[in-house]
Amino acid sequence: MADFNGKPSQIGSDDKARGAHANTVSPARKSLPLANALRLTTPQPARNPNPTTKATSLAYMIFERPDLDLAEKFLIDFGLREAHKAPDVLLMRGTGPAPYCYVALRGPKARFLGLGFTVGSLEDLNRLAALPESSPVEDISWPGGGKRVRMTDPAGLRVDALWGQNPAERLPHRAAIKMNEPDHPIRVDGTQRPPPAPPEIVRLGHLQLGAPNFQEVSAWYTSRLGLIPSDICVLPDGSPGACFFRLDLGDTPADHHTLALSMHFMTDYGHSAYEVVDADAVGMGQRVLQKRGWRHAWGIGRHILGSQIFDYWEDPWGAKHEHYCDGDVFTAARPTEIHALSREGMAQWGPDMPKRFTRPEISLASLKELVHSLRAYDDLSLKKLITLLKIVA
Repeated sequence: MADFNGKPSQIGSDDKARGAHANTVSPARKSLPLANALRLTTPQPARNPNPTTKATSLAYMIFERPDLDLAEKFLIDFGLREAHKAPDVLLMRGTGPAPYCYVALRGPKARFLGLGFTVGSLEDLNRLAALPESSPVEDISWPGGGKRVRMTDPAGLRVDALWGQNPAERLPHRAAIKMNEPDHPIRVDGTQRPPPAPPEIVRLGHLQLGAPNFQEVSAWYTSRLGLIPSDICVLPDGSPGACFFRLDLGDTPADHHTLALSMHFMTDYGHSAYEVVDADAVGMGQRVLQKRGWRHAWGIGRHILGSQIFDYWEDPWGAKHEHYCDGDVFTAARPTEIHALSREGMAQWGPDMPKRFTRPEISLASLKELVHSLRAYDDLSLKKLITLLKIVA
């Protein structure tokens, strides 16, 4: 991997400056297989010392959908709310101040198109607009207004940077349920009765993608948007197989990951994740979505990296959407950790991850993409793909 100056970017350069070791592990994570014994001779994703900008939040997902009414039906059952609807665009929101967090554009195919990040200033937009493959700064006509720059990442996805949106009015949602502990009951003479309705999604939390040019994509997000690797999962040969990137908000805690990137033989949308108030909301989401006939993907469980309580569902076109709560948050000072990639590292508890959750769809088009990627990208090899499949598929 190269940083924005084209120089090799090794993990731990920033952490060593703090006197920390990038491959240490916190006591809470000792159950996760570690990579300490591996010789990590392959460059790992690392924070960029001088990124163009530092993104401040994940703003939205962008999908193309042939049927916006059907898309909306699932998203409402999932817990999002309509922010704007026109013949060719559907915008959905949570209860937080973001005017929308989900963009569905009418089109002939069901596919993932890209994502958007907020940045801190108009100067940030101007710096991004000056880079190759960026649009000029343009006005946004959707609710909230503001300005944006459209970019294309090395995986071929549209990435918007936006600034100056007017926040939406917050919508009410129930408070998290207070839990009675064995030695500390706090809900006395009261009950807990969450409403039997779709969970109230507060905000968009993160996105998981796959890419054959893993190193190039990693470097793009760390150099342009200042993302920081929280945890890296490596293959037996020491090369990175997945990385969890968070926002650099300095001393302000940021989600453990805003972007999770994994090695894949083609650009692949894995899932997007939406935060709800507590575990009861995750459970009620499962109950409602089951009753309304949607397809379950995996859960309920608790992840190891990120610690979220999770539950995954598929939209009408098979795209996975996650309810989650109780995720880890890190400041920028938290060093990067390295772990061995394994199925056991996917969850602390809950049902085993179904094989179909990560198994790629095999078609003539995907086989052509496989052949192209093996020829085009140094990151990828048939041996690595076979290893990945044995571990996670």
